[in-house]
Amino acid sequence: MNQPVLDLKKLNKAYGALKVTKNVSLTVASGEIHAVIGPNGAGKTTLIGQISGALRSDSGRVFFAGRDVTGLSVAKRAQRGLGRSFQITAILPDFSVLENVALGVQAKAGHSFRFLRPAAKDPRLNAKALECLDAVGLRARSKVRAGDLSHGEKRVLELAIALAGNPKLLLLDEPMAGAGPEETARLVSVLAALKDRIPILLVEHDMDAVFKLADRISVLVYGEVIASGGAEEIRQNPAVREAYLGTEDNA
Repeated sequence: MNQPVLDLKKLNKAYGALKVTKNVSLTVASGEIHAVIGPNGAGKTTLIGQISGALRSDSGRVFFAGRDVTGLSVAKRAQRGLGRSFQITAILPDFSVLENVALGVQAKAGHSFRFLRPAAKDPRLNAKALECLDAVGLRARSKVRAGDLSHGEKRVLELAIALAGNPKLLLLDEPMAGAGPEETARLVSVLAALKDRIPILLVEHDMDAVFKLADRISVLVYGEVIASGGAEEIRQNPAVREAYLGTEDNA
């Protein structure tokens, strides 16, 4: 069996007496989307922080691309190929779509941000940025001011920026948040096309999107993984239905 790209081993995080994550273990393999779902307050945001390095775990280990990264910072994990997209869009609205992605390429290359505007005029940065826009179907909007994009297009732009860092894994925190049905359908299509290229850990509340995309799903309730498996297995799991999905009578 191939070594997983991401391997979490018994992660714990508490704030005083409040245990937010409890012995969380899961893996993400090459070529798959592994979704983490759960009700509000389940510990998903804390878990994202532990994986990304934004939060230090009280115990447990994070292995990424075959190496123990538990003690590494957000920046060092990113340098090793952990790409992240946030719940709230994080783009430069006054810059063009192409400039936003070119800056992502520039950051990966370790270049200075002193001269922001010329980034997209550098042929080397430009070529890679256009490649990333092609991957998410946004090349036709490359000259548009990023602030003028629709909400869904901004989320797709975030994916292109994440791709600019040549990630070995994408860590996506509710990419469908605030998206309408058409925008969600577009995001689902983009993510489905990306998974063969880059494995994805997806934290998401939109269950329709999760069940369309995920190869595996882990359910987090009160900080603990109560079930993990394929979409149909999770749909039919009595504990999951009671704790999160609900039944046909109370959905």
